[in-house]
Amino acid sequence: MRTETWIRVSVIAAIFSISAMADHGDGGRNNKSNDDNNKSDNNGSFASSIIGSTPGVTIGGVNSGGAPWTVSQGSTSLSSDGRLKIEVRGLLIIAGTNVPANLVGTTGPVQMVAGSVVCGGSGGTVSASTGGVTLSSTGNAEIDATVPLPASCMAPVVLVRIFNPAAVPASQLGPFIALTGLTASAPGVEDDDGTTIRTHK
Repeated sequence: MRTETWIRVSVIAAIFSISAMADHGDGGRNNKSNDDNNKSDNNGSFASSIIGSTPGVTIGGVNSGGAPWTVSQGSTSLSSDGRLKIEVRGLLIIAGTNVPANLVGTTGPVQMVAGSVVCGGSGGTVSASTGGVTLSSTGNAEIDATVPLPASCMAPVVLVRIFNPAAVPASQLGPFIALTGLTASAPGVEDDDGTTIRTHK
């Protein structure tokens, strides 16, 4: 009887030991996953809302368009590996000095836009630009591209620029009509991590 009881105790102990080893193995995998996530976070990223532009502004050596523009909704993100995503909705001309009434609320002659990354803030330089994408008649466009970035890009600014496919390659990128920024009266929308990256105007 004692021998049978001892065997049962030994079997139960062995089962608990195997379970503990399995749990430890899962924990190791979870730790590895967390480590990988931390490494990914450490690579760095930049996210911001997109707002319209006003005439007479120069950022990174690029002039703003000759008419004021507004953005109904816009956001951008840039990762350290150069992945640039830009989304704008309702990028349209608004009333302003010398703006013809028939252009207000439209995209005017602009049919394509591109994105440029400026490193060094407003006084910096354009480090990289994307190709052109279609801007719909309602002012909607999406850019998803990978651009070459310098080893360090301080105070990045993302510009949404007029793109002219008919021009020679060196002149296809025109003035900017939207850029990263915030508007004081616009409510923010929080990303999954709680960071406000989008505003509505």
